[in-house]
Amino acid sequence: MAKYDTEQHPLVYAGPSEIHGTGLFARKAIRKGRHIGTYEGPSTRKDGMHVLWVYDENDQNPVGRNGKNILRYCNHSSRPNAEFDGFELYAVRGIKKDEEITFHYGDDWDDEE
Repeated sequence: MAKYDTEQHPLVYAGPSEIHGTGLFARKAIRKGRHIGTYEGPSTRKDGMHVLWVYDENDQNPVGRNGKNILRYCNHSSRPNAEFDGFELYAVRGIKKDEEITFHYGDDWDDEE
């Protein structure tokens, strides 16, 4: 697996994805429940390629963040191995070294994968 070390992170790296373009991969095995990282970037009201939308604490208003760190390469899967709690990414099952890290983009995403 070719690695794009765009930024050094202890748990993940970016590389070519069989899902789409560039993906996020485990640098080493990650146990279930482990915090992988925080989706960082400026707040935004516009949608875009690396914008992550989460709902505020009242689940009423979506809040967007334009990803600028390595977590922006996390691709979609209908069978994800990670999930966001707000802007924090956690493993929902054990993830093997060099396995692509994925999350489910949301209920309205096409789940034909």
